[in-house]
Amino acid sequence: MKAEPPRALRPSPSSPPVRTAMVLAAGLGKRMRPLTATRPKPMVAVAGKPLIDHALDRLRSAGIARAVVNVHYLADALESHMRRARGIEVLISDERALLLETGGGIAKALPLIEDDLFLAVNSDNLWFDGPVDAIRLLCDRWDDATMDVLLLLVPLARANCHRGQGDFHMDASGKLARRRPGRVAPFVFTGVQLIARRLFDGIAIEPFSMNRLFDKAIAAGRLYGIVHQGLWFDVGTPPAVAQTEALLAHG
Repeated sequence: MKAEPPRALRPSPSSPPVRTAMVLAAGLGKRMRPLTATRPKPMVAVAGKPLIDHALDRLRSAGIARAVVNVHYLADALESHMRRARGIEVLISDERALLLETGGGIAKALPLIEDDLFLAVNSDNLWFDGPVDAIRLLCDRWDDATMDVLLLLVPLARANCHRGQGDFHMDASGKLARRRPGRVAPFVFTGVQLIARRLFDGIAIEPFSMNRLFDKAIAAGRLYGIVHQGLWFDVGTPPAVAQTEALLAHG
């Protein structure tokens, strides 16, 4: 029997103050081989559903109206799958010619995103809402006067299937700093974030990681975080798929 994901413990929210989400789905999925030999990583099934469909479910539940999905590896298969999406408008940002990584992918997609404030989510992580909708939590916490990026974080102790040493330290105001060399950081980035468009001012469309812009925001004191109140799984390898399904099946 396939594992059934937990249901959110809240009614459907009204529309949040963001309408568009960038869904990062263009990666090569090397760590997920051999499952990605014939399919893009976002189409690997977990708990009976492709990873990207889980992400779209969260977006629809939060009232997000539009998803911009970037494609590169096995792009035709993913684009065809996206044409079957219902209940949310899907636009494709085509990176077939050059894989642009997370930061470059968002920079290229900005003409499709259009908005001054938007959501970005990694399609290869799996999250479920707890008592409070995670996207609503981010939107309610957003402060345009002090923030350029707001990351959804999970405590390292609750980062299911994650093998890292944590990503960030957070002070009492929510301001973030990088993990110190040789230290363990208490919080892991979930791959879900709110971003102000101005963060990309003057940024060229070229391959680069969002970590470059995180460092830019840290230097300006404008990178903040908030703690996710539900479940999160780092589904990056075939063993992690099986582990995630086992954890969901056993509650």
